[in-house]
Amino acid sequence: MTSTTAPARRGILAAWYVGAGLLLIALNLRMGVASVGPVLGAIERSLHLSPSAASLLTTIPVFAFGAFAFLTPVLTRRVGLHRLLGLTMAALALGIALRLEPHGWALYGGTVLAGAAIAVANVLMPAAIKTDFAHRVGLVMGLYSTALFLSAAIASAAVVPLMAAFGSWRPALAFWAVPAVLAFVVWLPQAIRNRSQSVDSPAGVVVPVVPRDEPTFARLFRDPVAIAVTGFMGLQSLSYYAFLTWVPTVVQDAGVSAHEAGLMLAYSSLPGILTGVTGPAIARRLRPMWLPVVVVVVLCAVGFGGLLVAPAAGAWVWMTLLGLGQGGAISLSLSYIVWRSPDARHTAHVSTMAQGTGYLLAGLGPLGLGLLHAATGGWTVPIVVLLALLVVELVAGVIASRDRHVLAPRP
Repeated sequence: MTSTTAPARRGILAAWYVGAGLLLIALNLRMGVASVGPVLGAIERSLHLSPSAASLLTTIPVFAFGAFAFLTPVLTRRVGLHRLLGLTMAALALGIALRLEPHGWALYGGTVLAGAAIAVANVLMPAAIKTDFAHRVGLVMGLYSTALFLSAAIASAAVVPLMAAFGSWRPALAFWAVPAVLAFVVWLPQAIRNRSQSVDSPAGVVVPVVPRDEPTFARLFRDPVAIAVTGFMGLQSLSYYAFLTWVPTVVQDAGVSAHEAGLMLAYSSLPGILTGVTGPAIARRLRPMWLPVVVVVVLCAVGFGGLLVAPAAGAWVWMTLLGLGQGGAISLSLSYIVWRSPDARHTAHVSTMAQGTGYLLAGLGPLGLGLLHAATGGWTVPIVVLLALLVVELVAGVIASRDRHVLAPRP
């Protein structure tokens, strides 16, 4: 073995280790949330909650994804990107483990803590990928999107059997602290290294460096590229969470059994994984660059349109199309955060803006559709509203697809 071969091999192994750690973190970013829905009825009965109080357990995390995302830049400057990413897994494990506590405050408090931890990790992941895999962004972003879909599918499918095995919903929900602890342990060497920019003060205290050209939200919120990336992220998230929350009810109201509706929802993750893992790599090669956006929006539009005209007869087809469209949409929206940023520092700020604002918008989706359904007594108006929002999503996505960086000087 030559003197250059050993360092090269160590570098490859280190890259694989970092990649595995990032994907393990990604797998934890939906488990703690997706595991609640299937056992919500049991929680409601056990704690004697009203339906609206119980539904907060599924809506709080989405709003937390948005609200707490804006803390990420400050925390990153103080703690460092890689160290903060590890701390999010520790906080997530604690928030999930609080579900073992028999008092209701712990359930809601743990939900807020878990949502806050996921919010910060959501923002950090694109910046970490830009930092560690700048030469393989398309591939790693595709794997990241796939991990998000997998985590939701695994948790939603496994939590009911876990509840049967444990005899209660509390340990079944608290179980998902285990993979969070595992992710924390695996990521710990990276957290200790903490390669973020910093300098040593005379007192020996590490002080983060804040570059003079640090991008500000005041500038980003006026930048058309950043606005388009944020709009596309928010609207595809709104569509996804509205789908996740209400489509099973839509098909049940059309005569599909609750069991089959649950199977359909779980199945929709499979085509989503396909477009999630391949979407970014394909999008980098397709011309014109807006074509992938058109494809995923049309897939979603046909899926929602099918639910409007034949919700029961073609339900499996509509779930396939919606899975393909939404898997591609989320992978593209996350990739545009990275592709439209010139460096990891800008990526972190664009990620904060896009995901913070986007998830706040997304939280209105399930709530708004529920209110429209209650007001109209049917699903026609809510689905038509979703179709109309897809037009706005298409416009934002086409603008975001243009090969131009945020805050770049206009030609």
